[in-house]
Amino acid sequence: MQAEASFIIRNARILTMDDANPRAGAIAISGNRILAVGSEAGIDAFSGPDTHILDARGGTVLPGFNEAHMHIFGGAVELTELSLYGLRGYAALEKAVRAYAAANPDRRLLIAQHADYAVISESERLSRHHLDRILPDRPLLLVAADHHTAWANTIALTRAGLLEGRDVGVGNEIVMGEDGLASGELRESNAIRPVTALGETGGREMLGIGTGGEPENVSADERAGDIEMLKRGLAYCASLGITSIQNMDGNFYQLDMMEEIEKTVGLPVRIRIPFHMKNFMPLTDIENKAAAWRARFSGDRLRCDFVKIFMDGVTEGETAVFIDDYTHRPGWKGEPLFGQEHFDTIATEADRLGLQVAVHAIGDGAVRMVLDGYEKAMEANGRRDSRNRIEHIEVVHPDDIPRFAELGTVASMQPTHPPGSAGMSLEPYLGFIGEERWPYAFAWRTLADAGASIVFATDWPVTPLDPMACIQEAMCRKPWSQNLPDQRLSLFETLAAYTRTGAWVEFMEDRKGMLKAGYLADMVVLSGDVEAAPSDRLADIRPVTTICDGRITYQA
Repeated sequence: MQAEASFIIRNARILTMDDANPRAGAIAISGNRILAVGSEAGIDAFSGPDTHILDARGGTVLPGFNEAHMHIFGGAVELTELSLYGLRGYAALEKAVRAYAAANPDRRLLIAQHADYAVISESERLSRHHLDRILPDRPLLLVAADHHTAWANTIALTRAGLLEGRDVGVGNEIVMGEDGLASGELRESNAIRPVTALGETGGREMLGIGTGGEPENVSADERAGDIEMLKRGLAYCASLGITSIQNMDGNFYQLDMMEEIEKTVGLPVRIRIPFHMKNFMPLTDIENKAAAWRARFSGDRLRCDFVKIFMDGVTEGETAVFIDDYTHRPGWKGEPLFGQEHFDTIATEADRLGLQVAVHAIGDGAVRMVLDGYEKAMEANGRRDSRNRIEHIEVVHPDDIPRFAELGTVASMQPTHPPGSAGMSLEPYLGFIGEERWPYAFAWRTLADAGASIVFATDWPVTPLDPMACIQEAMCRKPWSQNLPDQRLSLFETLAAYTRTGAWVEFMEDRKGMLKAGYLADMVVLSGDVEAAPSDRLADIRPVTTICDGRITYQA
């Protein structure tokens, strides 16, 4: 007897990402699985009295977007905060902050996100004195788009106990002014979190990314509020056609809340959360926590099966690690958060336990350290299909480019990060790395041609989450000078990096990432034909329907 479909999508331009059957006109879903993909005439055979028909109206249908690098709790919190995205100049900053302050008279800490490093100008660095002139009597924190640098006014620094400086650990810094007091610039999470702790959330959204720790003394009301915040963020993901997210910060608190959401109302997207390993944690945490969490959270909808590590910071904050000196600062290469031997030990232990490792590495020095660690793990434990990852890879040394394919290391990169893309300023980044490193910066095409597997994402809330906007940025990227190579991938490669390869890097390529009979019913129906649209109009094509696990999670 012919199975009856719960949904049929017809009149579609389906890009299946399945090489054996790359295109189709219709698709049938039963329960949480795909019944069949094919022609409209063939799929009509699965229609019954209870089948719901979705007319794609000639729009593209893709596997649901897999956001392979993001921060769900922080992103959800920021949906309620002031965004300075694309804002330039002191006058515009003053107007935006004062309006936000007036509209939020009861907030204990006013936070503005996506502050450009050149928000005042490309030659003048933001300080507490600028912020004091704007808002002297209420704590104010501006956070850079990359979330590795922030600027606080004097009252915020005073209440956080930072005005006179203090030790915030390796790789973190309270920048001091000539007057012997904090300038207002705070570099990396240990320096920033004392200020975020002043706010309504107590800085809980920074725990996974900042300390890898757990919140203390969370009341029942605070936890309920955090769950509602997560629900808002997850619904936002679904509204953008996202069906899977790979979070890049994690603690048990987040996992426990996600599990509660799943048990009560159901998660609208599939979620993968790591164990976050910090440099002060004992090696035994890899087995006692990371491996234990993997055993508990192992479903297709909520998983914890990898280890996340930070090797360095960011270039603009001078905390990224390079092989050669920063161009503007001779004698300074950056300071890694882990020594080589320490990282090698962690990578080897995680590999021994069959845990994937994902490491934030911005500078070519940090990238090399991570590759060296993965090689050491392979020497100790033997070669296996580890699919270990490096996150960002903003600069790679030419000698290390072939090592990605040799070691099976995945390049996890963000099309919205290159200077000049997604509203990002060219400076100070280009001046800091120097022109000799430009050919090896954000080198997607170079790495792909050398055999590296590439996944794309946004690093939300570092840059806006919208996958279609990210795909447009990927297709419209321009070289910084005429002698630089074109680092763009093709449209199909870009779509694969947002769907099929994202599933592969999760070890779930046998059941998602393609539209194929028997696979999980995760897909997005778009408002237009992505193959027919000009590259600079791709973001105009919007998600119309998102289906995750056979359930409509968003309908325009």
